[in-house]
Parts: sequence; structure tokens; C-alpha cells
Amino acid sequence: MKTRFAPDSGLTRRMVATMFLLGLLYVVFVGVLISLGAQAVTVLVIAGALLFAQYFLSDRIALFAMHGREVSPQEAPELHGMIDRLCAMADMPKPKVAIAQSDVPNAFATGRNRKKAVVCVTTGILRRLEPRELEGVLAHELSHVAHRDVAVMTIASFLGIVAGLMTRFALYTGLGNRRGNGQGGLPIGLIIMLVSVVVYAISFLLTRALSRYRELSADRAGALLTQQPSALSSALVKISGDMARIPTRDLREAEPFNAFYFAPALAKGETLANLFSTHPPLERRLEQLAKISNQLGRG
Repeated sequence: MKTRFAPDSGLTRRMVATMFLLGLLYVVFVGVLISLGAQAVTVLVIAGALLFAQYFLSDRIALFAMHGREVSPQEAPELHGMIDRLCAMADMPKPKVAIAQSDVPNAFATGRNRKKAVVCVTTGILRRLEPRELEGVLAHELSHVAHRDVAVMTIASFLGIVAGLMTRFALYTGLGNRRGNGQGGLPIGLIIMLVSVVVYAISFLLTRALSRYRELSADRAGALLTQQPSALSSALVKISGDMARIPTRDLREAEPFNAFYFAPALAKGETLANLFSTHPPLERRLEQLAKISNQLGRG
């Protein structure tokens, strides 16, 4: 079912390519484990069961981890009203609406499909943003749901821990004490560890690259839907500035979920190379929104 959000063929290609490369990567990894004598089938069954649970319970897991709670229209009429309007504009089903008790100004979307989607905002962002700014953020999050990149990121992020699970299983079964030729050479456990590090590193870089692009795509789609790119720019500037005033402990608690947040929660004074970041630089996002504003001939 199509929505009125601007389509993004670049995002679609990147999602397909990322999932294909991750799948190929893990096929090679399993092949290496089997060739070394690991009971990889057992590990795959365990990892598959965990992935199944992660995929089908992603909305509940995310809300629980980020202290979110689903709210009714009676509890949050203005928030529901905004999402109702945006969903009508986008011609898409309305997701569940939740609020997280956190002073960190942020928002996220989760869920395996549009029918199971949840859009959650923190109490911190509700206190700080004007209605038009909040509408821009909500449009951004709804575009994640419309483009289905939430489900792809859920799977891609989870696959990053499969290598670790397989490595632990191989080492716990005693395989790590054996040597490559039965007598000398490197211990098989060390070989597995090295291969696992490579697999995790490649998975990490692939998911980070996809995460950065999907944020730019959501900014673009949200701005075009509302026709108010300046409102989204204002929200980005305000949120990024206020992050510096949030206690370091709260930022560190939110940081593991950066890939799903509207803006990254980074501890004070901490910087990350663009290659490892979940979001594009603020300047890049503002530059894109400024171009959209010029194209629309308005602010």
C-alpha cells in the first residue's frame, strides 16, 4: 500500500543491498564455523529463535527498553490530533501512540509493519518543541514507518550479535582448545574470534551507513509532506542544542538506541567519527532542508 510520502528509490536500494550483504556475510561465517567443526546448526536455531522474537516483539521490546507507554487520545489529545492529521495527509494507517518518561528530547518509531507500528515521543521533546516543530518530527518518524526501514533496521541491528552468539557457543563447547591441524598452528578458537570480529565490524559499518541515509530520507520525506522544512530545521537545532544540557547519565542510558532516535543522544564532550555514527552531521541535515525550502519557495 503506497502513501503520499515522497518515495525514495535510493533508500529501497540500500535496504535491499544491506540485507543481501548481511545475509551473504553470515552464510560465509556459518560456513567457516562448520568447516572448523562447530555445531553451527544448533547456534543458528537459537539465533533464529531470538531473531523471530526480536522481529515480532520489536515494538514491545523497544517501548519497554526506552520506558515508553502507549497513551490514549484522552490522555494525549494534542499528540493524537497531530498524528491523525499527518496520517490523513500521508494516506496511511495510524500507528499506536506512546510517550516515554525521559527528559532527553527525542522521538522514535518501531514495529515490524504499518499495522504494528508505534510512534513514541519523550516528555522532554513535548516540553521543548513548538507545535509546528513537533509536527515536523512526527512526520519524520511516520516516514520511517511508511518506508518500512524500521523493520529492516531492527533485523540488521540484531544480526550484529549473531556472530558473538556463535563464537561463545563454539568456545563453550571446547572447540576453541583445538588446533587447526590437530597438533600445531593457531587454536581454532582464535581463528573463530578473528573471523567474528571481522563479521561484526562489517555488519556494524553496513548498518551505520544505512542508518545515516535513512535519517536523511526521513527528513526529506517529512519536510515534503508538511511543506514546512524550516519547522524541522528548527526542531533539529533546538534538540541538538538542548542535548548539551541533559545529564550525562541520561544521555548514556539513551545512547544504545541512537539508531532509532530522531537525533543522537551523545554524552557531553563525546564525538564520533562520521563513519561510525548513526546519524549524518547536523550541518548535512540542515543543508538538505535548506535546499528543500528553496525548492518549495517557502520557509
